[in-house]
Amino acid sequence: MTAQIGRFSGIHVIVEFEDADPALLDDEPLLRTLLPRAMKEAGATVMEVVSHRFVPQGVTVLTLLAESHASLHTYPQHRAAFVDVFTCGERADPRKAMSVLAAELTPGRVTTRIIGRGGQRVEATL
Repeated sequence: MTAQIGRFSGIHVIVEFEDADPALLDDEPLLRTLLPRAMKEAGATVMEVVSHRFVPQGVTVLTLLAESHASLHTYPQHRAAFVDVFTCGERADPRKAMSVLAAELTPGRVTTRIIGRGGQRVEATL
């Protein structure tokens, strides 16, 4: 069976990383590479990447996926980041992407919400 893209169901993962290294959270080139890499490792198809570094600090990276989207918003002054990944179909697993991001950003605390969309049933934890 071939995994589907664009099926009307999916997994939406929302994560807060806390107590992370502020230098990593303010490194736009790193984050612009890291988010799409995490999505590819999770099985997603990256279509486009847009990023912006704010002054005096903070970065936003948006990744358009064939399966939906991923976003990363950092707040170095608070040592925190918010990540939102939604994938439709069965090919990509946003939980895997979150594991890749956590391994690179090494936050002290991770808060996760997993939501099934379109009738998708999911486990409540990573």
